[in-house]
Amino acid sequence: MAKHNAPNERIKREYFHYLKEAKRRGEASIDTTAKALRRFEESTRWRDFKRFHREQAVAFKTALAEQTNARSTERLSWSTIQTTVRELRAFFVWLAGQPGYKAKIRYDDADYFNLSEKELSVARAKREKRVPTLEQMHHVLSAMPVGTDQERRNRALVAFAILTGARADAIASFKLKHVDLERSAVVQDARDVRTKFSKTFTTWFFPVGAEALGIVTEWIGWLRHERQWGDDDALFPATLNGIGPDGSFVAAGLSRNGWNTTQPIRDLFKNGCAVASLPYFNPHSVRDMLAQLGERLCRTPEEFKAWSQNLGHNEVLTTLTSYGTIPDHRQAELIRRMSSPLFVDDLLADVEVAQLLAALAKKIGQGGMPSY
Repeated sequence: MAKHNAPNERIKREYFHYLKEAKRRGEASIDTTAKALRRFEESTRWRDFKRFHREQAVAFKTALAEQTNARSTERLSWSTIQTTVRELRAFFVWLAGQPGYKAKIRYDDADYFNLSEKELSVARAKREKRVPTLEQMHHVLSAMPVGTDQERRNRALVAFAILTGARADAIASFKLKHVDLERSAVVQDARDVRTKFSKTFTTWFFPVGAEALGIVTEWIGWLRHERQWGDDDALFPATLNGIGPDGSFVAAGLSRNGWNTTQPIRDLFKNGCAVASLPYFNPHSVRDMLAQLGERLCRTPEEFKAWSQNLGHNEVLTTLTSYGTIPDHRQAELIRRMSSPLFVDDLLADVEVAQLLAALAKKIGQGGMPSY
């Protein structure tokens, strides 16, 4: 049986164009939608969307809960299931208004893709992320080999991620001109750099120690002075492939262009962690690490706002809620410390806190109560 349906492919193409141009969705987001539709079509054996029935949605949800992940062989997570059915519901709501489908599909048919409240609660539950410490990432840098140009590039890339917190897609597309070593900054210019939401902003190097900065500075100096590369060449060039003596592909130097995908970056992070005998920390986890570092280093709201903007966030709450979750062991440590009588004495000794408590007592004494 053919693993596609021509009419389905045509209408999916229209939908993807709608998502891109009308909804302004990015390629990665559209890929998620395409994957959800492919899963559904596989479950119906590529039946024409015009023959859609609500029972197909019910059967698909049941089957989806039993599916396994192709890489881990474990069952799909509830967050993956939620994303899949959400994308399918949106597609069939749109499809119900399209010529040729209006008489076949009702808008409320799409509601059969909804999950139960219990399932949604499980899908939305936040679990502790695997986030490295700054010390662990420095250990990765010290363990990574530097015998070849490719290995030196790999170590410099990890150091740059620690130094800037840049996303993997941005790192893959940076050019030498975007880094200003004199100002200790990198300009994430959306005209050239693949930033999230095509946002342009400047990141100043985070205070993570001299090692990462030294590695990045040395790498840029080597590209500019030894290789004589210019502003428009890639900061982290892709590997050139050649043919080895046995006819297989082998590394044959560095291209002047960057990577088109983030997979090579994830791979080198995985290899770096393995060499350091650490569990795999993905590139994005470095951003979580920096958010947690900021919570410890920043002493005022203004300082944390600057730290948050340095990560590319417009709102401090984004840093706190999406990145700044305190690990369980640290949460326990803080709560135990705050339970100590000495902590309360120190708190009351703090001038600002004492003034706040005095003002609160005065307000209560005047018959006013704070609102929550």
